[in-house]
Amino acid sequence: MAVRQTVAWCYRGGSISTEPRINDRIRVPEVRLVGPSGEQVGIVPLAKALELAQEYDLDLVEVAASARPPVCKLMDYGKFKYESAMKAREARKNQAHTVIKEMKLRPKIDPHDYDTKKGHVVRFLKQGDKVKITIMFRGREQSRPELGYRLLQRLAEDVQDLGFIESNPKQDGRNMIMVLGPHKKKTEAMAEAREAQAARKADAPATTTRRDRATDEEPTEAPVEEPTEASAEA
Repeated sequence: MAVRQTVAWCYRGGSISTEPRINDRIRVPEVRLVGPSGEQVGIVPLAKALELAQEYDLDLVEVAASARPPVCKLMDYGKFKYESAMKAREARKNQAHTVIKEMKLRPKIDPHDYDTKKGHVVRFLKQGDKVKITIMFRGREQSRPELGYRLLQRLAEDVQDLGFIESNPKQDGRNMIMVLGPHKKKTEAMAEAREAQAARKADAPATTTRRDRATDEEPTEAPVEEPTEASAEA
């Protein structure tokens, strides 16, 4: 009955610990023991393994519960958990997600607006993101698809140092779509951004010091005396 209740509780969403068993939580008569430096000690009784753990001031950690007998290792479990968490955090930090940005243009776009939109596309490509360019046709513009095609080709040529045409221009209803892919991978762009940020932080104190020194060396002007009432009347 107790087993059925436990199974039902797990099925209803109860949390199941994924952490390995350590020290007194290990409930087997013998284990295959691995020493602190990775050396193979062999199959020993559980009591002997726990005794060695106390002798080395370490934890006995079950690293392969499905083995027969289970494999246990002598280690500092607290330090092991901390290092594992730091590695996982670093992996998430360096993980790159593919992002597709979108930029919409009109066939008869103003030159200033074009430069602004192109600036955004350049920024996205530098960040390692893909960019979906959409040309929106309205009214009679739909009969002039060549205007959108030429605009997309012009934009692709203007940013060819940073990206390439991943998906050629194609008509999609009232729109024409093209996808630009970055030459740099997302991970490379992220690494360069972190390096640039670190360089700016390192250069900031020196720049501030030079600015303060220049301010201190500037000659001070003599105060200008206000005219007295007598001289003003004269």
